[in-house]
Amino acid sequence: MSQEKNAPTQEDAANEPLPDIKFSTPKKHIDLATLLGLIFTIGLIAFAIAMGQSNANFFNVPSLMIVFFGTMTATAISYTGTELKKSGNVFSQSLFNIKNDPSKLALNLLETAVVAKKKGILILSRFDSEFAKDAFLHKSIQMTVDGYNADDINFFLTQEIEAELERRKRSAGITRRASEIAPAMGLIGTLVGLVQMLADLENPETIGPAMAVALLTTFYGAILGTIVMAPLTVKLEKRASDDEVIKNLIKIACISIAKQDNPRKLEMQINSALPAAKRIRYFD
Repeated sequence: MSQEKNAPTQEDAANEPLPDIKFSTPKKHIDLATLLGLIFTIGLIAFAIAMGQSNANFFNVPSLMIVFFGTMTATAISYTGTELKKSGNVFSQSLFNIKNDPSKLALNLLETAVVAKKKGILILSRFDSEFAKDAFLHKSIQMTVDGYNADDINFFLTQEIEAELERRKRSAGITRRASEIAPAMGLIGTLVGLVQMLADLENPETIGPAMAVALLTTFYGAILGTIVMAPLTVKLEKRASDDEVIKNLIKIACISIAKQDNPRKLEMQINSALPAAKRIRYFD
C-alpha cells in the first residue's frame, strides 16, 4: 500500500514544472573555407603570373566575354526560366552556410518527446515560440499538436523534404553543367582566335600575340570550370545532404511523438539517422 501511495500519478506529472526547452535559431554564416579557398587559389595563379619572366598580358576582354557570358547563356539553354528562378542564388548558397548542429537538435527533440510523453502532446503548444525559430520544425510540431496521425505526418513531411532536396540538387546541377560548359567555351574562344590569326598570316609579327590571346580563352575556361564551378557544385551537394539530415531528424521525432512512443526508442531511431561522430546519449 505504501508503494502505491508514493507512486507518481498523472496529476503529479501535470503539476511538475516544465523543462526549459531551448531551440537555437539557425543563423547564416559565411563559409570561410569556400571564400578563402577561392581567394588563395586565384591568388596563387595571379602570383605565379606576376613572378613570370615575361611581359605577357593575361587580361583580354573578348576572351572574358566569350567564356563568362557564353557559359551563362549556354547553361541557361539546358534549363527553363522557372527552373533557373527556383534554383535561387547558387553563389549565395555556396558562400553562406546555415549552421544547425544535428547533435544539439537531436537532444532538444528528445527533450521535447519526453515532455510530450509525460504531459501530453498538447503541452507542446506552450513552446511555440521556440519551435518558431525554424520554419520546418514549427510546421512539423504544429501538425503533431493538431492531431495528425503518424502516417499523415510521415507522408507530408517526406514530400516536403524530397521537394526541397530536389530544388537543391537542381541548383547543384546548374553549377555542374556550368563546370562542363566553361572549358568548352574556352576552346571555342581559342578556335575563334586561331581563325583570326590564320586570316592575318601576312603579318608574321602579329602571330605570337594573336596566339597568346587565343589561348587566354582556354585559360579562363579552365579557371571558371575547374576552380569555381566544380567546387561550388560539391559544396551545394554537401549543403543539401546536411539539410536532409536535419529535416529527417525532425520528421522522425514528430512521428514518434504522434505515436507516443517511448523516448528511448526515439533515441535509437535518431542515432540511426545521425553520422557516427554526431550520435548522442540522452538516457544513461
